Amino acid sequence: MDHTNQIRMRICELEVEHRDLDSVIEAIIKDPNHDELQLRRLKKRKLQLKDYIALLKMQLSPDIPA
Repeated sequence: MDHTNQIRMRICELEVEHRDLDSVIEAIIKDPNHDELQLRRLKKRKLQLKDYIALLKMQLSPDIPA
């Protein structure tokens, strides 16, 4: 498997985790006695995943000279 395919596979894995976190966050928010700290940590993790996915996608796109 070449490097590009590895990056694509990793992006898919991270996107799945990102969607899963969406579901978990929604469920926690619906609970009136939810844990704010846990919610903040999950949201932070979701943002980290989003940033990492964007970074990996940039690696797939060649630089275009200005």
